[in-house]
Amino acid sequence: MKSDGAWDVVVVGGGVSGCMAAVAAARLGARTLLIERYGFLGGALANAGVGPMMTFHAGTRQVVTGLPQELVDLMCAHGGCLGHIEDTTGYASSVTPFDPEVLKLSLDEMAQRSGVQVLLHARLVDVRRAGQALQAVRVQTKGGLLELAGRVFVDATGDADLSVAAGADVRQGRDEDGLCQPMTANFRLNGVDMDRLKAEIRRRPENFNIRDLSSIDRAPRLSMAGFYSEFNEAKAAGEISTQREDVLLFETVRPGEVVVNTTRIVRLNPVDPWDLSLAEREGRRQVHELLAFFRKRCAGFAQAQLVSTGVQIGVRESRRVMGDHVLTQEDLLSSRPFEDAVALGGYPIDIHNSTGAHTSTVHLRPGQFYYIPLRALIAAGLDNLLVSGRCISATHEASAAIRVTPIAMAVGQAAGTAAALSCLQDLPVRALPVARVQQTLERMGASIH
Repeated sequence: MKSDGAWDVVVVGGGVSGCMAAVAAARLGARTLLIERYGFLGGALANAGVGPMMTFHAGTRQVVTGLPQELVDLMCAHGGCLGHIEDTTGYASSVTPFDPEVLKLSLDEMAQRSGVQVLLHARLVDVRRAGQALQAVRVQTKGGLLELAGRVFVDATGDADLSVAAGADVRQGRDEDGLCQPMTANFRLNGVDMDRLKAEIRRRPENFNIRDLSSIDRAPRLSMAGFYSEFNEAKAAGEISTQREDVLLFETVRPGEVVVNTTRIVRLNPVDPWDLSLAEREGRRQVHELLAFFRKRCAGFAQAQLVSTGVQIGVRESRRVMGDHVLTQEDLLSSRPFEDAVALGGYPIDIHNSTGAHTSTVHLRPGQFYYIPLRALIAAGLDNLLVSGRCISATHEASAAIRVTPIAMAVGQAAGTAAALSCLQDLPVRALPVARVQQTLERMGASIH
């Protein structure tokens, strides 16, 4: 096994949260390594077809700013993003459609300009630990097994793979049975007649979840939930087996192209290799089943063509790392004002049924947002491990709100900032003056209050 270099901050996982962590750390002057198992950055947005980003806002106020907004601006400059637009379903305060290929390019540019060392095609195998501190990670690459040493580590794997390898305390799924929110194989269709689809929405608004019909003319792209009658008729006829009650789709940056978020794979464990393999196959089966349904029964989809499915299935929830504070539903709904707040969010508590159809949603008050404390990013029992993205310390219910892309990116910027300051000030993460972390985040444009 080759020992290859030493860094201040080592981020494992090159999804958008990990990228924000690495960029933040590098810009503060920390020698930063970003490790990613695929050949590109972007995580679920690039490998699982997740889109659009939702939501940067709480009502009209933008609560996710800083590096996440910089990424949006860069994608817009490349012609691969529309910025923040109205969610015509009314479910979220905004949506942000983007081109995943431009996302990959933009993340490459941000990492390179910030001085992040990026290692692609590297899969975490193990860690080296001494007492309560991680010393190095071991990754499998085309060049063999590498040992990569660091001073502070950030787990941005989504599934808490680094934390598990380090022996951290983790939880998974619902308290009562450990079941996670369902996995989903998102897919892209083009050739959709948007004029025909919008005409159908106006003709039968009761068959769709569009809170304000005028929004479909006002917004530059359509977000839509519905086709209730068609979906249920097809289920009754045995044409589709997806355990949902409706179709959910979002028009992309390209007119007439949509991301469909409707497949549902339940009762399978996303971190069990056999269940995950079955989920991938079941997801693809449902995609083609739904494509036939769209063409046969849905207005505007007669000429629809399948563009792509994801490199991997989309995972809403798996492991969560227990930290110095466990974020709860009550924390979010009461907008608990943590003294160590390092990120904000405005997405509702959105729990997809672990066993079948229906989705449980608890909406915030109009304009309400919540706070995420630094303590929820610090792995309990370990001295130099921070956690970023959807596997931060939270209950099943709270995780259903903070798992979405903009919030995951805000958390990533916070984790990277704390990691860098820990190295640069030669202080344990828990000994960092919280005010210094918060002031540094604000200087980088982040919103924390």
